[in-house]
Amino acid sequence: MVKITSVDVNSRAKKVGIKEDDILVSINNRDINDVLDYRFHLANKNIDICILRDGEELHFNIVKAEYDDIGLDFETPLMDKKHSCENKCIFCFIDQLPKGLRKTLYFKDDDSRLSFLHGNYITLTNLDDKDIDRIIEMHISPVNVSVHTTNPELRVKMMKNKRSGEVLSYLKRFADAGIHICGQIVLCKNVNDGDELMRSMRDLTEYFPALQSVSIVPAGKTKFRDNLYHLESFTKEDCREVIAQVEKFSDECLEKYGSRLFFCADEFYIKGEIPLHDDEYYEGYAQIENGVGMLTSLLTEFGIETKYIEEYLEKYKSPRRISVVTGMAAKDQIMDMCDRLCKIIDGLEIKVYPIVNDFFGHEITVSGLLTGKDIFEQLKDKELLDELILPPNVLRSEGDLFLCGMSIDELREKLNVKIRLSGNDGQGFISAMLGIE
Repeated sequence: MVKITSVDVNSRAKKVGIKEDDILVSINNRDINDVLDYRFHLANKNIDICILRDGEELHFNIVKAEYDDIGLDFETPLMDKKHSCENKCIFCFIDQLPKGLRKTLYFKDDDSRLSFLHGNYITLTNLDDKDIDRIIEMHISPVNVSVHTTNPELRVKMMKNKRSGEVLSYLKRFADAGIHICGQIVLCKNVNDGDELMRSMRDLTEYFPALQSVSIVPAGKTKFRDNLYHLESFTKEDCREVIAQVEKFSDECLEKYGSRLFFCADEFYIKGEIPLHDDEYYEGYAQIENGVGMLTSLLTEFGIETKYIEEYLEKYKSPRRISVVTGMAAKDQIMDMCDRLCKIIDGLEIKVYPIVNDFFGHEITVSGLLTGKDIFEQLKDKELLDELILPPNVLRSEGDLFLCGMSIDELREKLNVKIRLSGNDGQGFISAMLGIE
């Protein structure tokens, strides 16, 4: 049962008499507990809605097109509380956060509904047979799974949850039901790499064609790991060995299945000082949100957009002198793109400032984990020219706060400079560099 917080004016629900504060009990005699129940059963053309009002059950019939909404709103997008993670993974990034950050940053979600709605990865330990039955009935696909290892005993050791080994059986149920699986392996040196990684990759291919792709990403280490499991850092040579192992196996998969299936995150290539692959290699960038092919995608889009630079120049006002912030991981690519722009556009001057992550530690190199505090400390004595361009992922989704809690307005005031956010793609990047809205 879910409380209705508002009913849209002129909606079908309003017209039949459903009111704010009514309790939604069921649709077509199927209980409604969250957004997945609601959306699945709402897809019917003829629906009987059971409402609880002042202790009395009321029924309303609505006839509509198959996927039309009926105008009900609820307290949260999930119509329920988020499911928190019950694991204590040896590599958990949240456990490595310092005290004093925003409260929401300490919440560990492990919610299958967010996997479907937003692409979040889940460990499966929060699910039981009833949940799996629902996913299969509703054909919720793909399901994004944090696998880490297919060795049940090792998975229990890594995740410190006695169910984490047995729930691997759900992967076969998904595959047998035609539910697509996207996997993730967070690689920990001397734990689930080497022979264990090979075992995991081999085991996962058994689920093809349901298995769509798997990313292999290095465990992130902050400087706040006191009293936590000792994680060793991957060296340059380690990264090269991981890449060689994964690429050898993925080449075999390409020949056998028509897809590489397994992809290393950009971070391995950067730290291993191995050139990134071209656009075609990443097969549509299925794992881009895990940092797989992200830089190649940006460089490819940038290259395409430069072919249409005359269209940008129609709105560009010269001269333009700007500064650009980047994380250490992408600094070479950002510098290259900025240099290329300055060479083809008159009156454009760009200074690129790679920011070292003093806040979380120097092993954290991605721009998405930069803080306002580090940006300020490292730029306060620099020449910032007329405008400062920041990567969009340095701020939370609302676009106002850094991880450290500093606001973008506070940073703007402290540095006394105009601030603009760059785009996530080639078009957005060029537009920001040229000051085009």
